[in-house]
Amino acid sequence: MFGRSKIWFRFVTFSILWVQAGTSFGDDRATTRFIRFQMEDTSAYGIVEGDHVRQLEGDLFGIWAKTDTTFPLNKVTLLVPTTPSKVFAMAGNYRDHLADDPPPEVPQPFYKPPSCLVPHGADVVQPKDHDPVHYEAELVVVIGKRAKNVAKEDALDFVLGVTCGNDISARVWQKGDVQWWRAKGHDTFGPCGPSIVSGLDYDNLNMELRVNGEVKQKTNTKHMIFGVADCVSFISKYVTLEPGDLIFTGTTGKTAGMQIGDVMTVEIEGIGTLQNTLVAAE
Repeated sequence: MFGRSKIWFRFVTFSILWVQAGTSFGDDRATTRFIRFQMEDTSAYGIVEGDHVRQLEGDLFGIWAKTDTTFPLNKVTLLVPTTPSKVFAMAGNYRDHLADDPPPEVPQPFYKPPSCLVPHGADVVQPKDHDPVHYEAELVVVIGKRAKNVAKEDALDFVLGVTCGNDISARVWQKGDVQWWRAKGHDTFGPCGPSIVSGLDYDNLNMELRVNGEVKQKTNTKHMIFGVADCVSFISKYVTLEPGDLIFTGTTGKTAGMQIGDVMTVEIEGIGTLQNTLVAAE
């Protein structure tokens, strides 16, 4: 039974995942859903319209327009939602992830290299020289325009939308190294997608992570210590955020190591379902 469950999760069709993403939490607010996709030799952004995507022309982070070109969603290849210049991630942003440690007084961002990002459906690679890695379901902020010294009350004006993320973590390296460069930034340690969604209440979204269908994490983003506006404003005081930059906003509760072949599914209300499989390094 366990083996059949793994196979079902790995090969479930994209169209089914998309229906689940739109209905599992019962969200009915008006939103705009963007994806970055490839169709044959074309890479582009598009707006999701039902079971099709309408290709856009121009700059998603500037001036853009809809075209007459559409593709079936289940025929396109999803790409990482943006090509960021920087990727931040927040440490200790849920109290139940801190154990007995006191909550931070200010947001605690760290860097993940853009090279660690992989899209929905891609494999996460377990390093040969490390114990099993851990999952971390996270809401990811997508910056929409250049942000420098942004006040908290204005911060959401600089957010294009949000997506799902999984901050894969190598705990032995994280605890033993001085820096987290490989523990959090190893190739494939940044699954992200499937879509960018604007128009949501970013600080009040249900989020859960499942491994082979079993719920391992479940929370609401209202439990973040520092909300989306806090994170954007704080980072922008010290590092200029550029269009397409990403901020992973932290994870909830306790995490655990996984086995090769495990399927991780991150689902966030109104955004979609991000699914990736853990594989062994070759």
